[in-house]
Amino acid sequence: MKKALIILGSIMLVFLLAVGGYAFYLYKSVQSTIDSQMHTALDRDKTDKRDMEVNMDDREPLSFLLLGVDAEDSVSGRTDTIMVVTVNPDDESMRMVSIPRDTRMEIAGRGTQDKVNHAYAFGGADMAIATVENYLDIPIDYFLTVNMDGFKEMVDSVGGVTVYNDFSFRQSGYEFDEGELFLDGDQALAYARMRKEDSRGDLGRNDRQRQIVNGMIKEGAQLSSVTRAESILDALGNNMMTNLTFDKMIKLQQNYRDARHNQETMEIEGSGERIDGIWYLQVPDNERERISSELRAHLGLEDGAVAVNDEDSDEDEE
Repeated sequence: MKKALIILGSIMLVFLLAVGGYAFYLYKSVQSTIDSQMHTALDRDKTDKRDMEVNMDDREPLSFLLLGVDAEDSVSGRTDTIMVVTVNPDDESMRMVSIPRDTRMEIAGRGTQDKVNHAYAFGGADMAIATVENYLDIPIDYFLTVNMDGFKEMVDSVGGVTVYNDFSFRQSGYEFDEGELFLDGDQALAYARMRKEDSRGDLGRNDRQRQIVNGMIKEGAQLSSVTRAESILDALGNNMMTNLTFDKMIKLQQNYRDARHNQETMEIEGSGERIDGIWYLQVPDNERERISSELRAHLGLEDGAVAVNDEDSDEDEE
C-alpha cells in the first residue's frame, strides 16, 4: 500500500542497499526478489497521458498508484485501498490522495459507471490504472499492489510502526487508545481496516492507512533495518507486485528520495447516494477537477479540464 518515496517497496529496499560490506549481498538479493518475484509488466508500454515515458535520469516528476487488494494474493480481488502519489524532485515534495473505494466513476474499457474498487477485479492493474487516469486526467507511471493479508507481514518485517490515533476505538479484538501508539503487524492491519466507528467512514480509514504506510517508510529507511533485511525481502516478495524494475528502483532512490520529507495529503470530498439499491460516493465534478488540477500542477503538466479520449468515447457509445 503507499506510499512512498512514493512507494513503499522501493523506499524500504533502496535504503538497505546503502550499507557498507553488506551491500553486495543485499544488492543481489534485492535484484532477484524484485525482478523475479515482484515485477510484472503492464499491457501498455507507457501511459497515454504522456508523449514519452517519464525520464528518471532527468528527475522528471512522476506518479504512482498504490493498491491494497482484499485477497490472499496481489493479482485478484477488489481494492480496498486506492492511493495516488505524485513526486516532484525539484521542490522535493510528495502529494498523496486516497480515492475512497466506493467512489462512483466510469470503469475504463467497460463504459459503465461503478465503484472504483471494482476496476481491479474486472481487469487487474491495467484497468485500475486506466480508470484512475481518466478520472483524474493525470498519467500514472508506476503502480504497486499489496495484498491486505500480507500487510501485517510487512509491518512486522520493519519491527512495527508508530502512529497517532485521534480517538479511542475497538477493532478485531484490539483496543486502540487515543494518542501515540506502537503497533505490530496484526494490530496495524486492524487499525488500518476500521471504518464503522469512524464518523468519516472511508475517509477516516484512508487516514489511518496513510499513517501505517508512512510508518513503514520511516522504519524501513532506518539503517538498523539492515538486521531485518531478509524478513523485509521475504515480506515484499511474497505480497507485492509492481511494474518497477530493480534498476528503476535504484534510480528512484538516487534521484527522488528527498521528496519523502515533504508530504502533503489531499482529501476527496463527496456525498453518499444509493443507486439501484447500491451505496456509492458521488464526487461533484468541481471537486474532481480541483484534485486533478493540483496533481497536474505538481506533475508539471498543463492545467485544464479533464480530457476526453475520443477513441474511448466512441467505444463507449457503441
